[in-house]
Amino acid sequence: MLTLPPKVTPRAFERLAEIGASADGKALRIGVKGGGCSGFEYEIDLDAPAEDDLVLEGEGEKVVIDSVSLPFLADATIDFSEELIGARFVIENPNASSSCGCGVSFSM
Repeated sequence: MLTLPPKVTPRAFERLAEIGASADGKALRIGVKGGGCSGFEYEIDLDAPAEDDLVLEGEGEKVVIDSVSLPFLADATIDFSEELIGARFVIENPNASSSCGCGVSFSM
C-alpha cells in the first residue's frame, strides 16, 4: 500500500521563516501520541531534527516527523492559521475519523 507523506503549505513555511526557526537550528516537529479527549493528540513544537525523522523542506525551513508518528499523518496537510482567537499551526488529517473542537485531539 502506497503511503503519501504529509504536505506543508507555503503559509506554514513562511511562518517558520518569520519566527526564525532555522536560524536557531530548529524545525517544526509534528508528532502524534496517545491521549487527548479523542484517543490521539498532536504534538507541535520547535525541535532539532533527529536522524530517523522525515524532513520536509521549503523556503529554507524544515518540518520534521518521527517514524512512529508518520503513519498517522499520511497525506495530511500542515498549515498555519490566523484567526481572531489566535494563530497556530493546524493539521488537516484525512486519516482522522473524528476530532475534538480544540483541533489537537483526534481518533482513527
